[in-house]
Amino acid sequence: MSETLLSTAYLPPIEYFAIILQSDVWKIENHEHYIKQSYRNRCNILTANGLLNLSIPVNKVDGNHTLIKDIRISYLNNWQTNHWRAIESAYNKSPFFLYYRDDLEKFYKQSYELLIDYNTELLRFILKKLGISTEINFTEDFLSINQLENDERYSIHPKLSKGNIIYPHYYQVFEEKHDFIPNVSIVDLLFNEGPESKYYLENIKITKSSEVD
Repeated sequence: MSETLLSTAYLPPIEYFAIILQSDVWKIENHEHYIKQSYRNRCNILTANGLLNLSIPVNKVDGNHTLIKDIRISYLNNWQTNHWRAIESAYNKSPFFLYYRDDLEKFYKQSYELLIDYNTELLRFILKKLGISTEINFTEDFLSINQLENDERYSIHPKLSKGNIIYPHYYQVFEEKHDFIPNVSIVDLLFNEGPESKYYLENIKITKSSEVD
């Protein structure tokens, strides 16, 4: 049985969902220390000017020793409005934006205290729209590195590019300007491919590292 360990993530990249589909069981790490500049509180969307990083401001109640389950969202600035405006501007001309718009916008009009709760509700929403029926599980204690066979907590990262994943092409709104850019936030796929998004994810080829030259 394939069991995978993932981190929590804000509107995760496409590879996150491809890995979920190829896992029999998967868990989200609930007891790690918060890691900054990761997908835990940020995502990349594709705009007219290229990739744009959207980051949720957070409060670390115990400094660098704060567990991810205790990270609180900061509302000192109007990040929700800014994020939604950016998403709307980037995707309002995409084929399926209007189809998902109202449901997604709700997440930018209500407040959540904890980052992991916000990410989880967004993840549950995305999985439903993708047509992926799977249970979201969490670790009960911190799992040491490689305690599970498929430990993806630290390998899915904005600064890491995996050579063992092949992403098929799909239409992107600004493709003529920027060429095809793979593995951005799942909303890019959803807004552009709509109901075909799950089929796309199923056709992503992921090989073991030992099989990559």
